[in-house]
Amino acid sequence: MGTSAHAGAVPNAAFRRLRGRLSPGEFAAAVRKAARQIGEQVSCDARYVGRVEAGEIRCPNYAYERVFLHMYPGLTLADLGFTARETVRGGRRARRPPAEPAPSAGPAPGGSLADFAEEQAGAGAKGPVREPVGRGATSAGVGHGEKETDVLRRVFMTNGSAAVAAVSLGLGSGAGAGPGPGSAPRPEGPPALPGVLPGQRRFGEPEVSAVEEAVRRIRLLDDRHGADGLYRRAARPLRAAYALLDSGVSARRGAVDRLHSGAGELALSVGWLAHDSARFDDARSHYAEALATARVAGDPALEAHAFSNTSFLARDAGRHREAVRSAQAGLLAARDLGSWRLLSLLSLREAGGWAGLGDRAECERALTRAHGHFGRGASDADPEWMSFFGLPELEALEAQCWAALGEWARAARHARRAAALQGRGFTRNLALYRAELAVDLAHGGVPDEAAAAGHRVLDLLGGVQSSRVLALLRTTATALGPYRTAPGVPEFLARHGEAVRGEAVRGV
Repeated sequence: MGTSAHAGAVPNAAFRRLRGRLSPGEFAAAVRKAARQIGEQVSCDARYVGRVEAGEIRCPNYAYERVFLHMYPGLTLADLGFTARETVRGGRRARRPPAEPAPSAGPAPGGSLADFAEEQAGAGAKGPVREPVGRGATSAGVGHGEKETDVLRRVFMTNGSAAVAAVSLGLGSGAGAGPGPGSAPRPEGPPALPGVLPGQRRFGEPEVSAVEEAVRRIRLLDDRHGADGLYRRAARPLRAAYALLDSGVSARRGAVDRLHSGAGELALSVGWLAHDSARFDDARSHYAEALATARVAGDPALEAHAFSNTSFLARDAGRHREAVRSAQAGLLAARDLGSWRLLSLLSLREAGGWAGLGDRAECERALTRAHGHFGRGASDADPEWMSFFGLPELEALEAQCWAALGEWARAARHARRAAALQGRGFTRNLALYRAELAVDLAHGGVPDEAAAAGHRVLDLLGGVQSSRVLALLRTTATALGPYRTAPGVPEFLARHGEAVRGEAVRGV
């Protein structure tokens, strides 16, 4: 998000005037449209607009700045009611000097999220990695030359789990944040704040925003590159967030609620990385942790998200009855949230479970409900994490249902639509949809088209690391074994073999 401060916030009347008679949701849609016009991928929502108008966000981040100035050519940030970035940042440093990172004996294994993004950019990503507007981006989030907020720089550039917990999330170096692997012992930290037990530290907006930003960064990198190179790195901010929940206190109930929600969403994001890289036991543990956090916090939106992911994992693990029950529990949690898209996704999860059980009638009923919910359109209540869920994903999930029922031609039709509709902003999803299409075509007895689809997946592997995609390619190659003389198949099998050997060398 942008640089923000709740204390003494002054409403941004200029920005409110620019919105005119549009609702916050309508204005957010206009922001997303403007971002697409300049090549940004946007998930701005009504909540963000409300925070700007309330003065909680005094200066937008660089991605929002570009979009706003595109929307209102000739105006400056000051004309839009914002405070100069230098003033906001400088004032914050004057009030609270940044903590120093913990000394480290060397880089922590796996590197940071920023390291991963930079590696991918150097491996062939076109231009700097940008945060989508509305995911709280710092523009070109991996470039060391780009300015970032002090808190977020420490979140993603500091090595070691203890350093992340103590510095990245503002816990300081006192009790409760002992040295982690690869960290030198720290001198005794400052005394505990008044009213705080030893080992505890107060947290507020910067720390909570850092957790929320970690969620957005992980989702962005997964959308671009897949899970395999990211999972180990992403686990460190998760440990830090739960350490803060365990040892931190806040004078504001709102900060506590946001930290619970942020930590739960972070657990789901890390769990998804484990899930997508075939670490099913790890994923199940993270999803259960998120569900427990949702129950403790009384957060039905987080609970619905946790059940959605749990249903997806159960289906992939062959526990189809559990997939159905989890999806139905998610639908119950989501019934009063006002998001038709969320109900649509959960209905698709239920349909996938019924398909795995071979129950075509129940599967079709769930698919009908999913299409009905989806047809009611987007709303301001749609969760931020659902930015991936549009018509391409709906088509892909329906394709998976028909594939599970053995109706390969019908599955291929939906997978083809998913791949055709998916833009290149979600590279990992594009590779996944093409890989699923290749499997459906191969099983459906169309080897030449399956090989062509497989080639298009291989074209994307330079920037995508996903065990799920690789597994689908292996399935395609196996299914094409009896068609080795068909047009295009020998070339695909040879190229796939080279890719497999290359991945083995890289340790994927």
